[in-house]
Amino acid sequence: MSLDSLTEEQRRLFEETGALLKGHFILASGLRSEYYFQCALLMQYPKRFEPICAELAARIPRAREIETVVSPAIGGIVFGQEIARILGCRAIFTEKEDDAMVLRRGFAVRPGEKALIVEDVTTTGGSVLKVEKTLRDAGAEVLGFVALVDRSGGRFKPSAPMTSWIKLEFPTYEADKLPPHLKAIPAVKPGSGKGRK
Repeated sequence: MSLDSLTEEQRRLFEETGALLKGHFILASGLRSEYYFQCALLMQYPKRFEPICAELAARIPRAREIETVVSPAIGGIVFGQEIARILGCRAIFTEKEDDAMVLRRGFAVRPGEKALIVEDVTTTGGSVLKVEKTLRDAGAEVLGFVALVDRSGGRFKPSAPMTSWIKLEFPTYEADKLPPHLKAIPAVKPGSGKGRK
């Protein structure tokens, strides 16, 4: 799905908050893209973000069973907190350590605990799969996944139901296989804080 598939409301929100950037971006997966969703720019307006979360929460399968929402730091933390608030459950987050996502700060899950994994943007699913491994290794049960933006184009095959606000597919490229128009633009990694505003 392209930008043309956005609803008028979705397009307006992204434009007014500046959350959809165009340029040459290095994604968390290492792939390159002409578009980047800086969802933090949308989330900085809680009154505008709350209805989106409420809509998503209403569509989550087995929502009443969820005991804990778990998000990968840092992009999913605010989103996960709001989803958990609506569901009336606990919210925790994982942090990157080497090539894994780990629970720190005293966070823990118990065997059999029913969890929902919430991320702002999913491209390859790499981050949420690492969160899932951490939870399953601890004996928790993952009931589903939620993404504000699913830009995987169907490449991410989750083990439980996936709920997203927007599904879009933009081309992504390996660093050594860039089209000429991207080669001509300096690459930035906005998630690191080094990208443009």
